[in-house]
Amino acid sequence: MSQFDYDVVIIGSGPGGYVAAIRASQLKLKTAIVEQGKLGGVCLNIGCIPSKALIHQAEIFRSRLKLKTMGITIDESGFDYESVYKASRKAADSLSRGVAFLLKKNGVEVISGKATLSGEQEITVNGDRKVSAKSIILATGSSPKQIKGFEIDKETIISSDEALMLKKVPESVLILGGGAIGCEFAHILNAFGSKVQMVEVMENILPYEDSEVTNVLKRSFKKRGIEIATSTKAVSMEKNENGATVILEDSSARQSSITVEKVLVVTGRAPNTAGLGIEQLGISTTRGFIEVGDYGQTNVKSIYAIGDIVSTPLLAHVASKEGEIAVEHIAGRSPQAKIDTAAVPGAVYCEPQIASFGLTEEKAKAAAIDYRKATFPYRGSGKAVAIEDADGLVKILYKPETKEIIGAHIGGAQATELIHELLLARHSELLPQDIADMVHAHPTLSETVMEAARAVEGWAIHI
Repeated sequence: MSQFDYDVVIIGSGPGGYVAAIRASQLKLKTAIVEQGKLGGVCLNIGCIPSKALIHQAEIFRSRLKLKTMGITIDESGFDYESVYKASRKAADSLSRGVAFLLKKNGVEVISGKATLSGEQEITVNGDRKVSAKSIILATGSSPKQIKGFEIDKETIISSDEALMLKKVPESVLILGGGAIGCEFAHILNAFGSKVQMVEVMENILPYEDSEVTNVLKRSFKKRGIEIATSTKAVSMEKNENGATVILEDSSARQSSITVEKVLVVTGRAPNTAGLGIEQLGISTTRGFIEVGDYGQTNVKSIYAIGDIVSTPLLAHVASKEGEIAVEHIAGRSPQAKIDTAAVPGAVYCEPQIASFGLTEEKAKAAAIDYRKATFPYRGSGKAVAIEDADGLVKILYKPETKEIIGAHIGGAQATELIHELLLARHSELLPQDIADMVHAHPTLSETVMEAARAVEGWAIHI
């Protein structure tokens, strides 16, 4: 009989934690997962899933504009944003119940409460229950970062958490942060009638994406009346009865003010490691993130860390894969080693969408990497023209001698789905020629990927 209660105990049930728990059970490890909130963590409850549900509702609402071009008059007087909110909560609650079902189906014990490390192979739940495990996986996720002077009050100054829980659309909103979360909320709130201004301290919104592709989204936002101020920062704020007045300062030190009903702060996320007990065990961290090896192992042999508390991209799909790798290592298998971040897809679910992996042109130039690029515009796609979504492009970066794909970027309709054909090619060490030679159904948006691959070889047909 084992000297431990479990082979593996996982703290946190987000996309890293619950996937790790299910995979551990599949590998015949006696597994428990500890969660102080709702199963599914941030992603399912106040992150990826409800935000995508809101985006879906926003796109349905925006489709009324196209119906008007057909001569259809729509009575919008009965519109109630609370119904949109309820739809997003229904999606989140449904998937949270789905996680509970999957954990039960796989024989994973769920322990409710707050867990703290009380030993190298022991945790304490709610301050009194002791649970031992041969291995422990930390998967506690992240929380919205706070900015000094713009502290979240959950009323006027809100984070993404509160933005997801809005039951009424604010008349105006200032979004501090032009990353993926900021852009997605700009899309949602603008769609439902808010006057939106977005401020980004870097030179461009989505500053880590390829700027040529990002311009597709900027054009769309501008047409929709979303105001964007880049190379600009918020320096001070004063609340008032109408919301808040914020002082902005651009790169030339010119100041301006804006008064809005809500200020949405989405300038990044911070790892949830406080109160976890890592300091007492001497678990190493850098800038607040837990240091790990190729398989998620910390400097304490029995303890692993995955997801947003380590310094890999803060993405749900990264956390899930890291969870799989960690438990396979614990089970004595030979898992895939550390995730290749150059092969991790990024996705921004606006309208149009942005998707990418690997190097951007800016990064390639900064690293003095010799590369070539090939692009194909959506306007050359029969399907894109037919569905009236012809603003976009597919871009492939490749090594000039070998044609090896080192980066791919798509801005346009269904970009977050299309990116995976190029990613699979890179993962499988295929070349653009392999995509170019493959028969693609016509008319489809996937043909834009084929044509971009043909452009690498110099023989794109439809441009």
